[in-house]
Amino acid sequence: MQTSQNHQPLSFKEKIGYGLGDMASNFYLGFFGLYLLYYYTDIYGLAPAAVGIMLLISKIIDAVSDPVMGAIADRTQTRHGKYRPYLLWMAVPYGLLGFAIFFGPDFSQTGKLIYAYVTYIGVMLIFTAINVPYSALLAVISPSAEERTKATTYRLVCASIGTLLIAAFATPLAKLLGGDDDVLGFRLTMSIFAVLAVGIFLFTFMTTRERITLPKHESSLGKDIGDLVKNISWVVLAIACILIVIGLIARFSSIIYYVKYYMQDSGEAVFWIFDRVAIFTSFGIIGQLFGAMIASTLALYFSKHSLVLFMCVLHAVLLGIGFFIPPDMYITTVFLHFIGIGTFGVVITLLFAMFTDCAEYGEWKTGKRTSGLTVSASMFALKVGSAVGGALPAFVLGYVGFVANEVQTDATMMGLRVMATWLPAVLFALGGLMMLFYKIDKHTLAQIETDLKVKRN
Repeated sequence: MQTSQNHQPLSFKEKIGYGLGDMASNFYLGFFGLYLLYYYTDIYGLAPAAVGIMLLISKIIDAVSDPVMGAIADRTQTRHGKYRPYLLWMAVPYGLLGFAIFFGPDFSQTGKLIYAYVTYIGVMLIFTAINVPYSALLAVISPSAEERTKATTYRLVCASIGTLLIAAFATPLAKLLGGDDDVLGFRLTMSIFAVLAVGIFLFTFMTTRERITLPKHESSLGKDIGDLVKNISWVVLAIACILIVIGLIARFSSIIYYVKYYMQDSGEAVFWIFDRVAIFTSFGIIGQLFGAMIASTLALYFSKHSLVLFMCVLHAVLLGIGFFIPPDMYITTVFLHFIGIGTFGVVITLLFAMFTDCAEYGEWKTGKRTSGLTVSASMFALKVGSAVGGALPAFVLGYVGFVANEVQTDATMMGLRVMATWLPAVLFALGGLMMLFYKIDKHTLAQIETDLKVKRN
């Protein structure tokens, strides 16, 4: 039974506690999205095509584990709930494997590639084991869609701050701590963020609770998946997420190459300890932070799916304009990136809230609450998007004849520009257009909340 206390607004402490969990997640996702490809090719010395294949295979393996983890979490019964315990159990392994990925032992080329496969697959499997339950926690943290959207806003604001810290401090810290030894610099920098991530996940565990108490889950995984794929709105969200995340990760992975080779950046600090790459990426994340902060307010006046459509198309237009900006117009390029990632901040905040709306819709239709499976299957879509988005720039680099730390040909330079602008623009536009097929509008969601409240009481 749901008590009246469960329907009260979430406290600031719980919203910030929940939100900080995604900061811990984005210490890793931000580091990997912004610098992992560069670390593997320009620092660790691996071939771009080999890295692209490794990232793609590793992420697909990792993505397949998401629905499995969701099903496990749905069937977990402890005194701490279904999903919260994993924040406690997996925090330390999460930190250790995050450090290991940048340890950088001096093996042969084959040995280095094997090490990259083992550590990257390992860290992403642990990421799944902690992040799927963390994401599913949102679906049971409150029975109110409005409160879940507010919690999502805190989540995405904290996620943006986490990525901002990576964008602003990763390369300066690596240079400061490692000196001329880039491998040591990245190793020590990642160790700092790994320790912070462990502490933050433990704090999230201590400050949150599960308000929707679900009965023991007894239906088969096959039946649950069958019900899920019948939810057309979830299918639309999953496809949109794949396209949008491919575009975002492709853009982020391209920035350091775009600034270094197209804008002819030397890597020297231009403001205090910050180089041009750090400033470029930081302003983008500040934009994402601003977008996340206004998302819940915009959702009061407009349908979530309409906002996602508009913001994705706007982002695509801004990326298209960016292709024509000359390399000496650094400030203009940074400004366009700031606005573009701001639109993404709105989009990703609303998408996470919409996935929990799909979980409510599923319960409304079938009588079964499969928050873990719904959110983990959504994470599957995000992981697939991340895998393809991370691999695409590597394949583009190989196709256009990129050679690390050399002067690039005109054809290679054109490939870098397309990789950073038109490629993500097309993907964002396609992701936004998927919202034309989304079915859960504001009126339907209000009816779902009313009916479920009566049923649960």
